Amino acid sequence: MSNIFIKKTEEFFADIGTAKNMVLSTSLNDRVTSRMMSVIIYNNKFYFQTDNAFRKYRQIIHNPYVSLCFDNVQIEGRCVELGKPMDNFKFCELYKEYFISSYNKYTKLENERLFIVEPNYIQKWIYIDKKPLIEKFDFITEKYITETYFNSNLFG
Repeated sequence: MSNIFIKKTEEFFADIGTAKNMVLSTSLNDRVTSRMMSVIIYNNKFYFQTDNAFRKYRQIIHNPYVSLCFDNVQIEGRCVELGKPMDNFKFCELYKEYFISSYNKYTKLENERLFIVEPNYIQKWIYIDKKPLIEKFDFITEKYITETYFNSNLFG
């Protein structure tokens, strides 16, 4: 693993923090759906819970490739069911701290399931000297690059 990939990945995860509201997109049979989710970020991975009766659950079970986004960040990854949220102490501890209302309403329900998203690719828009750049993290090849937006001359 390259030093720059490790360094930039550590900076990225330190910058985004431990919890975020994110849009989760899932798909099955050429139908894409999206919804807001309360997400815990821990050990460079993304965790959320959902009810096993929901459409997103069925989509993930049949197609584990999902996307998360917030602000100017896009995350693509593989999503795996871990079991019941109450069986994962660290998730419950963090979820309770950051999303107490959802924790109290849903986490202990029988149908709730915990998922982890391991990122394959992350893309983030950044600006240096008012010039737009695209920061790219490829977790498969363990490469980090920045690219200048091709129309950056429009920004001065």
